[in-house]
Amino acid sequence: MTREEFRKLIEQKLVILDGATGTELAKRGMPAGVAPELWSLEHPEAVMDLQRAYIEAGSDIVYTPTFGGTRFKLSNFGLVERLGEINRGLAEISKKAAGGRFVFGDLAPTGYFIEPFGEILFDEAVEVYTEQAKYLIEGGVDGFVIETMMDIQEARAALIAIRELCDLPVMVSMTYEADGRTLNGTDPVSALITLQSLGADAVGCNCSTGPESMIKVIRTMKEYATVPLLAKPNAGMPKLVDGKTVFEMGPEKFGSFVDEFIEAGANILGGCCGTTPEHIRSLAESAKGKAGRRPEVSSVSVLSSARKSVAMGIDRPFTVIGERINPTGKKAFQAELREGKTSMVQDFALDQQLNGAAVLDVNMGLSGIDEKGMMVKSVKVLSRSSELPLCIDSTKPEVVEAALRVYPGRALVNSISGEAERIEKTLPIAAKYGAMIIVLPLDDSGIPATAEERKGVVNRVFKEASKYGYGVNDIVVDGLVMTVSSDQSAAKTSLDLMEWASREMGFNTTCGLSNVSFGLPSRDQVNSSFLSMAMSRGATTAIANPASKKLMDTVTSCDALWGRDKNLLSYIGRFTGEEAVEIREEDKLSPEKMVFNSVIRGWDDRIEEYIDSALVSGIKAQAIVDDYLIPAITEVGDRFDRKEYFLPQLIMSADTMRKGFAVLEPLLKEDGPRESRGKVVIATVKGDIHDIGKNIVALMLRNYGFEVTDLGKDVDAEEILAGAEKAGASVIVLSALMTTTMVEMKTVIELSKTRGCSYRFMIGGAVVDQNYADEIGADGYSEDALQAVKLAGKLV
Repeated sequence: MTREEFRKLIEQKLVILDGATGTELAKRGMPAGVAPELWSLEHPEAVMDLQRAYIEAGSDIVYTPTFGGTRFKLSNFGLVERLGEINRGLAEISKKAAGGRFVFGDLAPTGYFIEPFGEILFDEAVEVYTEQAKYLIEGGVDGFVIETMMDIQEARAALIAIRELCDLPVMVSMTYEADGRTLNGTDPVSALITLQSLGADAVGCNCSTGPESMIKVIRTMKEYATVPLLAKPNAGMPKLVDGKTVFEMGPEKFGSFVDEFIEAGANILGGCCGTTPEHIRSLAESAKGKAGRRPEVSSVSVLSSARKSVAMGIDRPFTVIGERINPTGKKAFQAELREGKTSMVQDFALDQQLNGAAVLDVNMGLSGIDEKGMMVKSVKVLSRSSELPLCIDSTKPEVVEAALRVYPGRALVNSISGEAERIEKTLPIAAKYGAMIIVLPLDDSGIPATAEERKGVVNRVFKEASKYGYGVNDIVVDGLVMTVSSDQSAAKTSLDLMEWASREMGFNTTCGLSNVSFGLPSRDQVNSSFLSMAMSRGATTAIANPASKKLMDTVTSCDALWGRDKNLLSYIGRFTGEEAVEIREEDKLSPEKMVFNSVIRGWDDRIEEYIDSALVSGIKAQAIVDDYLIPAITEVGDRFDRKEYFLPQLIMSADTMRKGFAVLEPLLKEDGPRESRGKVVIATVKGDIHDIGKNIVALMLRNYGFEVTDLGKDVDAEEILAGAEKAGASVIVLSALMTTTMVEMKTVIELSKTRGCSYRFMIGGAVVDQNYADEIGADGYSEDALQAVKLAGKLV
């Protein structure tokens, strides 16, 4: 199946996918605790019976049963050496079952977070997915689905792996929590922008919720979608009935949501947990003769990070691209970069965000350093610590490629000029990773003197970019502002170019704002005046220093006058509220307060220094813990509860606190053992090999003073109770991510009651909720790691 054939199929009809696999195979004899992929390979009749049932019900595309087919997942069962046999064989079985219908190879989470959010190197993750995808291609799949992704970086790794391997169609589906974000904090629009720009042929969501909630997610994405949207909801939420997991929504109700999905913007529908061939039949019957709405745009002027998207355009608020992460003229920053440190990178990022920047320009151009290494390091740090999208600023193609590869979003590349090297080397790199590009109107002969000559360069670059699929909305034209101190016509030339680019061509436009005033007194005045003129001529962005109050006042006022500030909220907020200030006040803060700040901001590379300074100043080790570390991590937890922080910041702060405790621990032992808040045992239940959530909960419990014994994953009831007895624990925390394993939680609790044990039980995981906790007799349910800490405090 070609990508064009996939597109035409979606234009013709509402495409129907299959339903649940694991629960349906269990009905056909698959026991709990086995490797599902190996069992499926050894029982092809069960797989074929299920897939034929889905096809007979109306599925246009069925998935291979290879959800756990990566080497990481298969290693849990000692099956890595059979990886090729399993993936190839399951693809062949699926193709045989499908007849003339399409089979998509299923790639799913590895069970680990990928850098910069986790311990697995990005290229290692790409290699793992490449390996699986290669065998699925050998088995004859028609395309791929990357599904149930919680980490946008892992989804990127899988998508890049396929795109570097073949040109088959790829659908990518994320899974969202009740708050509308993934476990890692990615919202649906940011995920869409990142994935469609990277080459996904369809983007959407599956699992975690039922149809009602998923319709809202699809509707949110539709405005920005350049590709078809898919939805694969659960059949409602699971309940325990007579010791078995059941889903409350029947086939008829499930199929009744088709029209709402179409109205919201879905083009592809299927079912996830709890759905059966009858659910798919109901879906297909409701979809007869209907087609989804085509994407309404072919390109969008939107950048994304892992947690935020920024839309640019003449009818959008003006976008300030913060210029400060650039070593030019900054001696202290240069010295830090030469030492390989990124503390000031984080400071500049936060300063600029507080002062109104929407995007961060990142430039590591400094002699005597490894520019590529420092660029990658800075991109990783900023991806964790800042929500703002990045603009990758380098003249070296290898630096641009290294940065774009690890960046978990859609970046802006600064810049592509008419110079041969930029066209031949940098442009294909930007296109590969789906980046927007700044077009700089100069070429190998130099900087054109007139606006007309610059227009010619822009047109030539755009013609080349069009060959890689770039549209008008993917381009930002740089006005190439020169200083008026040496050429008074320079400003007019740039303004004429920007007006042409915006009004006639429809491009976004930008400029390096401070260039216009170089060599003049009162530069702030000149910059702000030029900015007003540029905005009136169609400028949509500027690379500038948002710490300039006059400049940001001008931006806010012009947006209000232009009608781009809805209800004047930004204007009123800026001129009646508190103004942002420089936050780098370290010389004025005491070392112990900087210990507090280190945890708040996740400065794991600074906390040891600040703790040492605090100790030297006479602060006792216990006081640092009680008065600064604990209050700081509590504040982080509060910000997480308020959705101001997300999982990456939570983990960064927790790691920073752990480093701080490591410094203080020898001193605390001298004063006696640290007071424990209680002993807790935690485990993922039998048959379940997912442990990301469990590991995060264990980390946070330890940081809050609990003694935690982690029994690991796939742990049976006997072992859990034995582990709790050995540890002297009063609380047992059980985790499950699969509907087929959540029943094991009840097994553990009932065994404990049978033996007369007094353990208190907390449960958690994507498939359970408070209702389920009540049904099985657990003492509480925790939605996330911070809630687990609070609940543990009550249970002990």
